[in-house]
Amino acid sequence: MNQQIVTNSSDPGDEPPLITDGRRGPPDRREVSARWLAGTFLTGITASLLIGVALFAALDGRQQLATPPELVTKEEMPAKSDAQDSTKGNRVIATVTKQKSRDRRRMEVSTMQKVGEREVIRTKPFEYVRMALAADHPASRQYPAFDAMAVFSDGAKQQVQAASTGQIYGAKVESEISLRTIDFPVNAGNYDSASDLTSDEVEKVVRSTGQLLTDGDVQIASLHYVDPLRFGNSGDSPYTLTQPLGVRITQENVSVSNRLLDGETNTGFSEDIIPFRSDSKIIDALNKSGYEGEDADNIAEALSKLMNSPRLKAGSVLRVGVTSSEEEDHIVRVTLYNGTTHIVTVALDDQNQYVPSDEPEMTPLLQTAFDDNAPPPTIRGELPSVYDAVYKAALAYGMTNDMARQLIKMLANDVDLQSKITRSDAIEAFFSLPEDSESANEESQLLYVSANMGGTTKKFYRYQSPEGSVEFYDENGRSAQQFLIRKPVPNGVFGSPFGGRRHPILGYVRMHTGVDWRAPRGSPILAAGNGVVEKAGWANGYGNQTIIRHGNGYQTSYNHQNAIASGITPGARVRQGQLIGYVGSTGLSTGPHLHYEVIVNGAKVDPMRIRMPQSQSLGGKQLEVFTRERNRIDQLLDGKGDAPAKVANTSQAKS
Repeated sequence: MNQQIVTNSSDPGDEPPLITDGRRGPPDRREVSARWLAGTFLTGITASLLIGVALFAALDGRQQLATPPELVTKEEMPAKSDAQDSTKGNRVIATVTKQKSRDRRRMEVSTMQKVGEREVIRTKPFEYVRMALAADHPASRQYPAFDAMAVFSDGAKQQVQAASTGQIYGAKVESEISLRTIDFPVNAGNYDSASDLTSDEVEKVVRSTGQLLTDGDVQIASLHYVDPLRFGNSGDSPYTLTQPLGVRITQENVSVSNRLLDGETNTGFSEDIIPFRSDSKIIDALNKSGYEGEDADNIAEALSKLMNSPRLKAGSVLRVGVTSSEEEDHIVRVTLYNGTTHIVTVALDDQNQYVPSDEPEMTPLLQTAFDDNAPPPTIRGELPSVYDAVYKAALAYGMTNDMARQLIKMLANDVDLQSKITRSDAIEAFFSLPEDSESANEESQLLYVSANMGGTTKKFYRYQSPEGSVEFYDENGRSAQQFLIRKPVPNGVFGSPFGGRRHPILGYVRMHTGVDWRAPRGSPILAAGNGVVEKAGWANGYGNQTIIRHGNGYQTSYNHQNAIASGITPGARVRQGQLIGYVGSTGLSTGPHLHYEVIVNGAKVDPMRIRMPQSQSLGGKQLEVFTRERNRIDQLLDGKGDAPAKVANTSQAKS
C-alpha cells in the first residue's frame, strides 16, 4: 500500500514568536520594568521602618545595645515578706550627718580676781573652740592683708586691761564670794591645857578598850549554799558542778560587710548626735539642741516609758534622725546609746506612732560624728595661706581681730605665714566671753592655744606676771617668743647657704660666713631679737651694715642694705621684729639681697643650723603659779573641772 505523506508548508519553528503587546521584535535584556522596581523599593522602605520601630522599642531609649552587668549584694536581693512579722528595718537611701556646731563648747568657770585687799570669786562664761583651718569658713568680717611689718612689730608684752579675766579658781563656785586673807592670830588665843591626859590616864584607857580588839577576824558567808551533786548523783558524772564541761565553743568564720549604697545622697534625711555631759531630762536636751514641738514631746514620752525615767545619765548619747522639707523638720527616729552601746531605738510607723525598732547601722561618717569629731566641709580647690586661714577661722568662731592677731604672732616664729596650709591643720583656743553675748569683745582674753601645723603640735598658756604684763608660754614655762629670728626678711627667698663657695665677683673660693635672703630692693629688714645697736654705717664690702648685740654673747649682722632705718644708731635699743633697714645691693653684691650673719662669742656660725638658746623662761615662784594655772586649764578642757563647790549665799567671807 502506498502511503502518501502530506507535508505542511508552514513550520512553526521558523515563525516569529507571538507577541501580545504589539511588539514587533524580541525584548531587550537591558529593559527595566518600572512597576517591578517601584514595588521592590516600597517593600524595602516598609521593612526598614518596621525593623527600626522594633529596635527602638526594644532599646527603650538607651544608646547601648546591652546593659552593663552590675553586682548584686545579698542585702539588695528581694526577700520573702511576711505581713504578720514585718518590722522596721534600715533605710533604703544612705543617711548623712546633720551639720551642727560640735566644735565649740561654752562653759561657766569660776575665776578669782584681786579687788583691793580682797579676792573676789565669781562665775564667768568661757568658750573652747576647735577650728579646722581647711574648713570653708564664711568671710564674716574684714581683716587686714598680710603685712610683715605689722605681724612682727609691737613685740613688747601687752599690758593687762582694767577688766582682767583673773585666774581660774580650782573648784566651781555657784555664787559670788569675797575672801580676805589675814594672818592667823596664834598668840591671841587662850587655850585650855587642862584637857591633856597624863601617861597613867592614857594607859588606863588603852587597857579598858584593848580587850575589844582581840576577838579575831569575823567571816560572814554572803552566798547561798549550792549542793555540788544537785545536777548529778554520781561523782564520776561529767555534768557535775565540780568538773568543767567538755565543750569548746569555736567562733565561726563569719564576715560581715556593710550594705553597698549608691552614689545618690538623700538630702531629705539627716542625723544628729546629742551627747549628755551631765544628768538631764530628755526633753531639755532635745530643746537645747533645737528640737521643739510635738515631735520632741512624743519622743521624750516614748523614751521615758521605755527607760522608766524622764532623765538620762551622763555619758548617754541620742542619735536623732530628721526628715527635712520646705515647711518644717520632723523627727522620724531616735536611738539611745550608753557610750557606744546600743540601748533602744524608737521610730515613727505608718500610724505616726513612735514604736520600738531595730538599731540602725553605723556608717563611717556617722561614726566620726558619734566620736564628736565630725569633719567640717573642706575648701574645694587650692588651699589658702596660713595667714588667711587663721584669720578666717578665728573670725568665723566669734573671736575679735586682736585675738586673731595674737594667734598670728604666736605662729609667726615657727610657721611661714605665706605658705599653704594642709588639710589636717587645726587650732584650739580657750577664751573668755562677755556675760550677755555669744561672741568675744574687746575685753575678752585668750587663755590657751594649741596649734597643730604640719603634724607638729604646740601649746601656749597665758600667764600674767607680778609686774602686770601678759605673755604666752609653752607647757614647760618657756616663752613663746624666740630668742632670735632665723629669717629677718619676711618676704625673702633663701639664696646662698653658709659655707665655702666661689665668690661671684672675686672669682675664687672663699668662706661664706652667713646666709643670703633675696628680696626686691627696698624690702623691710627686721631685728632678729631684742638688743642694742653696736654699729650702723658703711663697712667696705658689706656696704651698709648694722650689727646688733643680744644677750648671752650673741650678735647679728645685716649687710648690703639699701638704707638704714631712721633711729637705728649705735647705742639705740631695738626689739624683736622692729624695722632696722631695707634690702639693697651696696658693697660687693651682684643683686638686691640681705647677707645675714650670726656671731656667737666672736665666731660666725650658720644661722639656719645653730640651736638658738631658749628665750625667757619662768622659774621659782612664778613657775609654780604658772603650773597651777596650766593644770586648771587642762582639767577644764578635759571635762574634769566641773565639780561644783556650794558655798553660803553671803557676799563676804573672812578667813
